Amino acid sequence: MEHTNATSDLDEKDLEILRQLEHDDEKNLEELAEDLELSKSTIHYRLNRLKESDVITDISANIDPRALGMAMVIITEVFVSHESGYADEIGDKLTDVDGVQQVYYTMGDVDFVVISRVQNHDQLNDLIDEIVAIDGVNETSSRFVMRELKDGNQLIDTMSEEMLDRVLETE
Repeated sequence: MEHTNATSDLDEKDLEILRQLEHDDEKNLEELAEDLELSKSTIHYRLNRLKESDVITDISANIDPRALGMAMVIITEVFVSHESGYADEIGDKLTDVDGVQQVYYTMGDVDFVVISRVQNHDQLNDLIDEIVAIDGVNETSSRFVMRELKDGNQLIDTMSEEMLDRVLETE
């Protein structure tokens, strides 16, 4: 589900629950209740509400890609033919390419930005070949990430006070 506006029914306790889960998704109700000084039933109710409102979309393990040999990160700019419906169709095909982790439809000179992970140069060549073979893709330009300085696994900790305040605002 795509959210364009801040969810107005969140409070500071909800944000703290989200922060705690971002840091350690294995915390159980008892640990969350103790850390946040709330009852287990309150934590349970709030977690269910956050899931039902699609604030929490998934609770899963964070896997270190390097542990699976997926150390090569590639950022690929994709330039396409502009035809009716191209964004959805080409975007869907880009997301289906093995190794692709993220796809962004962008404004400006570049139509899509694709973030991928592979284990070796042969896989990289196969990935780029598969992207270029998509009908409507005219050109690609790729960059190799030399060192990862910050990954995108956490949201709450990257938000400014202004951003957090906007989430807490009521209409």
